[in-house]
Amino acid sequence: MVLLGCKPEGRFIEQHDIYFGIAEELPELKNDMIEYWPQARGKLHIDAWKKITYVEGYTILVRPRNDAAEQRNKLFFVNLGGYRENDFEEYHFKQLVVAESLELASRLAKKTRFFIDHISPHIDDKYGLDVDDIFDVEDIISPSLRAQYSLEIVPIDSNLALEDTPNIGYLKFSDF
Repeated sequence: MVLLGCKPEGRFIEQHDIYFGIAEELPELKNDMIEYWPQARGKLHIDAWKKITYVEGYTILVRPRNDAAEQRNKLFFVNLGGYRENDFEEYHFKQLVVAESLELASRLAKKTRFFIDHISPHIDDKYGLDVDDIFDVEDIISPSLRAQYSLEIVPIDSNLALEDTPNIGYLKFSDF
């Protein structure tokens, strides 16, 4: 999971998007990320990235597509949004949720500390409880990778507090 940033021609501020790929090492995804955001004209950078192996009581494995077994659970990317009083900004919190359906993933995401402690959640310009964006991760992986691989979601002991560590900070494409 990669948070890409760039300042496309004609824009005044940096813009961001999320990218999901499958690779052993981050540099292997460089060309695919450039193809993913053609409007950036190769002037991309990375603001954060994380290798996904655990999500809330599940191990996330990558398997060849032809070895994939049918699964009930799916991995969802959820982009939550909200505002702080008197702050000229829309804040976002990105998270992964394992659930059987998009509706259940949305309900689970709304229980996050982001909603409860920090920000007044919103539905567009109204205050309320909602999710800005939600996607099945397998649906937003690049078509070439999706044709080769699938995700296997395996429950693990709920007493284990396993978590992937995010890599935060500006990374130029020329640096890797």
